[in-house]
Amino acid sequence: MAEIVRQIAHRGVAHEHGRPTLEMQGVTVAYAAGVNGVTTTRGTDYALKDVSFQVGAGERIAVVGPNGAGKSTLFKLIVGTLRPSQGDVTIFGHGPAGHICIAYVPQRSQIDWGFPVTVEDVVMMGRVGQIGFFRWPRRRDWAVVHHSLERVGAAHLARKQIGELSGGQQQRVFVARALAQEAELLLLDEPLTGLDLPSQEAIFEILDGLRPDGVTVLVATHDLNLAAERFDRVMLLNRKIVALGAATAVLTTDNLLAAYGGHMTVLNDGDMLLADTCCDHD
Repeated sequence: MAEIVRQIAHRGVAHEHGRPTLEMQGVTVAYAAGVNGVTTTRGTDYALKDVSFQVGAGERIAVVGPNGAGKSTLFKLIVGTLRPSQGDVTIFGHGPAGHICIAYVPQRSQIDWGFPVTVEDVVMMGRVGQIGFFRWPRRRDWAVVHHSLERVGAAHLARKQIGELSGGQQQRVFVARALAQEAELLLLDEPLTGLDLPSQEAIFEILDGLRPDGVTVLVATHDLNLAAERFDRVMLLNRKIVALGAATAVLTTDNLLAAYGGHMTVLNDGDMLLADTCCDHD
């Protein structure tokens, strides 16, 4: 009983001072042949192989690469819904399990927008880790929810059904949920897909507002120009890290050809055409 009380009193995992927000060391994910979503130490069907990197507090990283490169697999490892076949994933010095500081916004196609829930209820879901299971939200929790909606410019949508909103509004609501969660590491998987330019700009204005809070942001995107213009570093991924660093050093012709291979054509004048196709285990 004492252990249960201790866990309730100290929610989440204590962070080790001076450790990176996110670190991977020698991470490999190999899937068992013929079985979806099951990893194995003996498989040869690699979704990721020997991935190592660090991300510090407040950084904004774009993760780019072809479909099937392992971007979604990378995010699942960070959240802790997938375990590596080999290697270590640590958040502030500890494995992903038990952390309440990680917020994940999946691809919009993976969300059931017909579920009958209001915007403020969606944002309140982000408070569960802070409140604890089987406890009712308090006045302070609702205040955090409404403040989070105000920060993303969605306070007027609080009572609407989530499925009634536009794509840009829905993304803002899920960022508000991360704010209500008091997340320190935010993962967004293809958050700009299907959004018009004003909606994309609104999302980046919100992300810019997170910098003073030291929130670390990783965004999976197919837009190389956006990755170059709006992020501190770019990770070019194709089952392994082809390059990681400033966009000018990463998005070179040689690196892009190494990552995209036959999906990219170099024209006579040096311009490149990119045609992406779907693969397994993204």
